[in-house]
Amino acid sequence: MTQAEAIEIMLSGKNVFLTGEPGAGKTYTLNEYIRQAKVSGKRIAMTASTGIAASHIDGMTIHSWSGLGIKDSIRDDEIDKMSWQPKFMEKYNTVDVLVIDEISMLHGSRLNMLNRVAKWLRNNSAPFGGLQVIFVGDLFQLPPVTKGSQVSDWVHESEAWLESKPEVCYLTEQHRQGADSELLTVLREMRAGELSPQSHQLLKNRIIKLDDDTVTRLYTHNMDVDALNRGMLAKLPSKNHRFHMTDTGDKYKVDAMKRSLLVPELLELKIDAEVMFCANDFEAGFVNGTRGRVVNFAQNGDPIVLTTDGNEIIASDHTWRMFHDKGFEVASVTQKPLRLAWAVTVHKSQGLSLDSAIIDLSQAFTPGMGYVALSRVRSLEGLYLVGMNEQALIMNQEIAKFDKEIK
Repeated sequence: MTQAEAIEIMLSGKNVFLTGEPGAGKTYTLNEYIRQAKVSGKRIAMTASTGIAASHIDGMTIHSWSGLGIKDSIRDDEIDKMSWQPKFMEKYNTVDVLVIDEISMLHGSRLNMLNRVAKWLRNNSAPFGGLQVIFVGDLFQLPPVTKGSQVSDWVHESEAWLESKPEVCYLTEQHRQGADSELLTVLREMRAGELSPQSHQLLKNRIIKLDDDTVTRLYTHNMDVDALNRGMLAKLPSKNHRFHMTDTGDKYKVDAMKRSLLVPELLELKIDAEVMFCANDFEAGFVNGTRGRVVNFAQNGDPIVLTTDGNEIIASDHTWRMFHDKGFEVASVTQKPLRLAWAVTVHKSQGLSLDSAIIDLSQAFTPGMGYVALSRVRSLEGLYLVGMNEQALIMNQEIAKFDKEIK
């Protein structure tokens, strides 16, 4: 399905599952739908299953928006108590569309809770109380975290999902990996659970020792990322420049935004620091994942970054905003749109498009983790594997079966 066809279906008012391979343009399609829907007068609640994903769409986590927080269950008397609070009644009854991005990481039980609450507070027995719901994401991406349980709580198997009967908008265009890309073939075989011997060998051939600080390393654990970034910055002999994040608005929401953003509250940079842009600004010449090196600092202190494709960009302040469903701003944070980029975790790499990456998959510990990491890179030529265990190549077979059905 094309992006235009998907937008038309979403504008029709149907519940939708917008999905497709990494690089198929889900975020672009969603943003264009939102633009057109708002022009037509639709009131939209923008949410996501994770803070990082929420920051990309100027929204908030579904846990925060719904008022459910991190609850694993909710009783009828607790929902009734919510119905006596004007803030919840207003929230649920002043929107027409609920968008949930990165749906793969939302537990099915939480979606069931949300469905119950929406019906109760909107006094409507239709799915989600009559709200149009737009689920966005790729179920092959990182799954919901299940603490102490081997039982999968997949969102697409929940009663709420089945009841809402979302129409599948499966995007088939490819905007990250080229149409004839060898890497694209590998990724598609992994999705199908049928990695051929040829593709397996292609990946083995990319186990290459590369000592190049300009290439981002992807690790599975935060500890490895933090140690490398701090250590590499400390080695640089030049002066340390510090940039402190500023904020406005509701303290609780500001704190939530700070936890979710890729940029740190205190950003420390030096000349020759390897950095990555963590926002999209097409006019300025960077997108989420653009790589570069700090070459100087402007008179006002702004970092000057030479990108890997040869552009020199002044990284001035960037503001991330969270909006109320009615359209007014409730919180914002401002920081240079940069983070140190010698390394980043696989988890935080979701949404990035990298020209090249050094990836250590020797410690991959969950199905799909290798797929997420590999799909961040634009081409096989830009892929450098440190190591790889067999777990890294495994996809969840339940999801592979479901993907075939909906495709």
